[in-house]
Amino acid sequence: MFERLKKVFARGETQLQQAVPSDAVSEWAGTHGFSYSSQGKGAGFILTGKVRGKPWKLESGAASRDYIVGEELRARAALGINEDAAVLIMNRPLKESLEKRAYAIYTDTLQTTADPSLPEEMRWLAMYEEFGWSSLVPEFWERYTVLADRRENALAWVDNNLAEMLLHWPEPGPDPKTPFILMLLRGKAYLRMQYSPPTIATLQHAAIVYTSACDAALAGLSTDIPL
Repeated sequence: MFERLKKVFARGETQLQQAVPSDAVSEWAGTHGFSYSSQGKGAGFILTGKVRGKPWKLESGAASRDYIVGEELRARAALGINEDAAVLIMNRPLKESLEKRAYAIYTDTLQTTADPSLPEEMRWLAMYEEFGWSSLVPEFWERYTVLADRRENALAWVDNNLAEMLLHWPEPGPDPKTPFILMLLRGKAYLRMQYSPPTIATLQHAAIVYTSACDAALAGLSTDIPL
């Protein structure tokens, strides 16, 4: 599946590796069956499409989290999968940074109330257990962490194909310290990442990762009963 998706998205890769003008993004999107719209000069763009008939939206814009510097890519799709399943993939340096931040808050005797500006990701770290398994390569676990409500849900979603995509970003691409979150929560799939470097190659691979993650979730966690 990974090789097939790489071929689908690889058309015009030499041109896409360059800068991110809106006309190039629009042309690339149209080539791959996505819809593109601009949010105005300097305000980012929106890509939309479908995975197994389920609509998704990926957009760029100003960061909505204080741990992201510069522009952000974020995506959302209502998949209709098991709403009780909660699985979170986060790059490990971000997890460690949020944990240190949480510890500093909890040990600060002068802070008696929760700060509403704190990212909800810090709450997720406290809510969900970290899981790991040997079928994924050690390099994946060095770069990412997987947290979930149940081990079975994590195993049903994070397979070798998805792990491989998360490890093999185009060069130059996001490094292990670049904030990245891919999550299933309440029947929906979310992506949030720092758009760095802000190239079409990064966008291209982010779209591969996200749509593949949606497909894997629909395959492994769907509540639909086959006829």
